[in-house]
Amino acid sequence: MVTDHRKLPRRRGEALNSAIFQATLDELAEGGYAQLTMERVAERARASKASLYRRWPTRVTLVMAAVYHSLPDMVSVPDTGSLREDLLDVLRRSSAALSGPAGEAMRGLLSEVLRDESVAQAFRENSQGASRKMMAEIARRAVERGEIDPAAVTPRRLDSGQALIRQYFLFHGPPIPDRLIVDVVDEVMVPLLAGAGPASRP
Repeated sequence: MVTDHRKLPRRRGEALNSAIFQATLDELAEGGYAQLTMERVAERARASKASLYRRWPTRVTLVMAAVYHSLPDMVSVPDTGSLREDLLDVLRRSSAALSGPAGEAMRGLLSEVLRDESVAQAFRENSQGASRKMMAEIARRAVERGEIDPAAVTPRRLDSGQALIRQYFLFHGPPIPDRLIVDVVDEVMVPLLAGAGPASRP
């Protein structure tokens, strides 16, 4: 059935964006990335295809925007008073997200990235670095508490935990064992940030 967009509710700005993002996540959950189309998202969101294409010219940009919108913002970054507990909290949240539409989106996006350089370029341009920003905030608070040396905070060390969790997810799928999360924090992230000292530079 073709939707008469003249009869659709008139929504603008954040209200329309939120409806489209939710429709995108619902489509991912129900049919997976391979089945997701701009037409299906528009129909589910009760929006016109033109309103989607004006904001997100490709499926890649739409899916990335919807996934980022679903992630916790900086206000939600844990502050337990302990570096270890903060790291466990954020990695557990990330693992839970990978078990849902965000994980399905990651699998689909990476498969497209490997096949198509234009998709890879769009992926890079629309990446927001949300995971590193959350880790950087956790590290900043730990530095303020005196738990870690600020010189020990480097991009690679901040990325290490999320990278290991994503690697497990891509090779084994969900769910990600909590034991793995604890081991990543205790054997990798805490030693890198709190025990290894400043990063050496050649």
